[in-house]
Order: sequence, then C-alpha cells, then structure tokens
Amino acid sequence: MNAPRRATGLLARKSVETMRDDRTRHGLKQVLGPLNLVLLGVGGIVGSGVYVMTGQAAARYAGPGVMLSFVIAGVACALIALCYAELASTAPATGAAYTYTYMALGEVFAWSVGWLILMDFGLAGASLAVGWAAYLVSLLHSFGIILPAVLTSPTFHAVGTGTAIVGGHSFNLVAMLVYGAVIAVLIAGISESSTINAVLVVIKVTILLIFVAIGVQAVHPSNWTPLIPPNEGGFTYGLPGIARAASMLFFAYNGFEMVANAASETRNPQRDLPIGILGAVVVCTVIYLMVSAVMTGLVPFRELGASDALAHAADRIGRPQLALLVKVGGLVGISSVLLINAYGQSRTAFAVSRDGLLPPLFCRLHPKLRTPHLGILVLGLVSAVMAATLPLSLLTDMVSLGSALCFSVVAIAMMWLRATRPELDRPFKVPFGGVRIGRFWIGVVPVGAIVLAWAMMVPVILDLGMKARSGDPFPAAFISSYIALGAVIYLTYGRRRSRVGPLATPGEVLDAPGHLP
Repeated sequence: MNAPRRATGLLARKSVETMRDDRTRHGLKQVLGPLNLVLLGVGGIVGSGVYVMTGQAAARYAGPGVMLSFVIAGVACALIALCYAELASTAPATGAAYTYTYMALGEVFAWSVGWLILMDFGLAGASLAVGWAAYLVSLLHSFGIILPAVLTSPTFHAVGTGTAIVGGHSFNLVAMLVYGAVIAVLIAGISESSTINAVLVVIKVTILLIFVAIGVQAVHPSNWTPLIPPNEGGFTYGLPGIARAASMLFFAYNGFEMVANAASETRNPQRDLPIGILGAVVVCTVIYLMVSAVMTGLVPFRELGASDALAHAADRIGRPQLALLVKVGGLVGISSVLLINAYGQSRTAFAVSRDGLLPPLFCRLHPKLRTPHLGILVLGLVSAVMAATLPLSLLTDMVSLGSALCFSVVAIAMMWLRATRPELDRPFKVPFGGVRIGRFWIGVVPVGAIVLAWAMMVPVILDLGMKARSGDPFPAAFISSYIALGAVIYLTYGRRRSRVGPLATPGEVLDAPGHLP
C-alpha cells in the first residue's frame, strides 16, 4: 500500500489509504448490512418531506405539477447518489461529503463543507422536532386534549417581514423533549438505533401505502387539471414554480447521505453502501410520487398549505380513522428522520474531530457503548434548544442550499479521484462513462449531478434575494454569522491542531481520540 500523500498549508489532503486505515482503527461497531442501510436511508428521507412539504410545495409553487418537481429532485438526487456510491465503495469513511472533500480539495474546503453540513443537520433536526411537536398537538386535539401554547410555541416568533423577535415566555418543551429522547437512543448504540429505525420505517411506509390504496379510489381527476397551473408572477406556479418546488423538495431527499455516513459501521461497505444509497433513493422516489399524486387528486392544490396536509387529504376520503392513522404516521415518520438526522450529524462531527479540526470530545467513545456519546449530547442539546426557541421554518431553504452545495462538491471529488487514482479498486462505478481532458476526467453522471445541484440552488438564491430586498434579513444574517463563527474556529483552533496538515506528527492521524489502541 502506498504511503498517504502529505500536503502543506490550507490545502493539506487526506489520502485514500489513510481513510481506509482509519476505518479499521476507529473503534465503532461494524454491524450494518445492505437491508439496514436501505432502511437507514428510507428512515432519513421519508418524513417531513411527505407529511408537510409536499402540501406546501403544491399550494405555494407547483400545484398538481408537484409530481414533476419530485421527478426533477429525484433525478438530481439519483445522479448525486451514484457519485456517493462510487466514492463510498472506493474509500468508505465516516464523514461522507466532508471526508471526500478533504481527500480531493484539501483541508480548508473540507472544513467549510463539514461546518456547513453540521449546520444543515442541526437546523433540519430542530425543524423536524418542531414538526413532530405540531403533529402531536394535532393528534391530542383529536382526543380533546389541549396542550398549553406556552409549552408548544417557540420563544421567538416570525412576524411582519419575517424578522425573529421575542414572543414572550413560551418555550417549545415538547420539541425539546422529543430531541432528548433521540439523544438517548443514539447514545445507546448503533445496533439499538438501527433496530428502532427499522421498526419506525416499516410502520410509516405501511401507513403511507394504506393512504395511497384507499385514497386512490376517491381521487377527482379534475383536480389534476391543469397539471401545471398558469404562472401568477415570480415562482408562483408555471414552470418557475415547478423548479422552485423541486428545490424545496430537494431537502426531502437528504437522508441518503446518512447511508454514506455509516461506512465505518458497515460490515462490507464496498458492496453494501451502493445498495443502500441507490436503493433508498429509488424506494423513496416511488413513495413520494404515489403520495403526491393521491394527495393532489383528493384536494384542490390551493388548500394543501397546512402543516398537516396529508391528514387534511385523508379527511376528504370521509374516514376519520384514516386521518387519525395518518397523524400517527406523521409522528412515526418524523421520529425516524429525527433519529437518522441526529445520527448523521454526530458521525460528521466524529470525523471532523478525529482529524483535529474540532475538540476531541466529539470523537471520544464511550468505553462500553462504543458511541461518541459526548458529541451526541452536545450537538443534540444545541439542536434541542433551537427547536424550543426558534421559528426554524424560516431556515428550511438554507438547508436545501447547503445540501446542494455539498452534493456538488461530492461530484467534483469523484471526478478528481478518477483522474488522480485510476488504479484504485472500484467495486461500483458510475455508469455512462466519461472522457479524459488533459489531467482531468469528466464524467457524464457527475457533471449532470453538478448541473442539477446548482439548478436546485438558483431558485432558492433568487427567492432569498427577493426576501432580503423586501426587508427580511433574518436568513442572510443567520448564515453570515454562522460562516464567520466557522472561520474563527478554524483559524484559532482547527488549523493549529489538524492531524492531517503539516503540523501533524507521524502516526498522529491513527492515534487520534476515538481510535482503539
């Protein structure tokens, strides 16, 4: 095996050999097989995207054409998933996009991607916890139980132009408690988390299939006409609306990256990771298409803007028991996404910390459970507090924006590895080939993935720009502050303590906290 290539400065890179060696010494349990990985991906994907965002995308942007938006988002994610699959089979490593960027572009870019991913996971997890609390309130209301608003509302509220202001003494305790339960499950260990996730996935998919089977008998085909409503200005309907809805629904596919994050805990990653990644994307796309078709066939699209749109559609069938079942499914579905989202965040932090860019507590393993318990606890508490205090629906678009940027970097990393290390064993290769231009290898699939990922970002950027010009600075101010904090942490801590850059001593990468002696 060749020695890991050392680089200097901000562009210090991690070699494929180092990544493979890390996997054999990290100390995490290797217990996951292909079925576990598919369920992990489905658990991370099918949740708020189908229970909340499908209705909002249809009502605000695409109308019945939300089905086309799902196809566009699904194709983009499938191309990106193919790139993930090749990288995961070639160099399986915890950290996914972060680790691949470290290998291809260097340390400063890897830190930027890792820091962005941690934000995405944190905001997404907090938003999911808030959505879970809302579904619980709705379900309890069906039984005549009313929870006080002071315990189910955030401390800060979006009013007027969208700027967050203090809303009084409310505190979303329900959202915080559900995140606390997720923290406990993850600390218990991946075997236990995987079992719980498998049960939740089976329950929520079964409920969705029941909804489709019963609902398809009551659809009104006239609700699908016109499939693409005429544009009403901006991104409201028409082809611009289809594109805007696709960028919004792009967030709903984020879960497949969790499969790549499980590389260090997979028994045979070269074989099983591609199966898990691609299998999860295909299964979820089929589910999304069926549910969105039935939902828009049952209810006129303009009436689907509520947070419980799926339950609203079930009510139109005239079976109260089905609406109740859908609400239970919403709780189960969001619970599994919460679990997988928090898992992915903790494993990304584990990888970043193992490289010395974050404090060692994020990669220190529990002596018995063999999980990064302190990292899970710290990250979980931050997300739980955000869930209890912030109106994170304002930041959903920023999560999609960050995800699309990270996904495009993964495609670049895949092409870089093909160009610079053509001799590596690749159990899985992206289809349709490519051409070598000078020192570079340009592939059909990764280029398509980059183009579509950026196509997902453009509508979001334009929309956020219009909001900023209209007096809503909150999203821009939040992400600017977060980027500034990341730069400070890297320059004052990570750069000086990196175990990959020029200041690292021989063997330091392998002897980082979290590795077995």
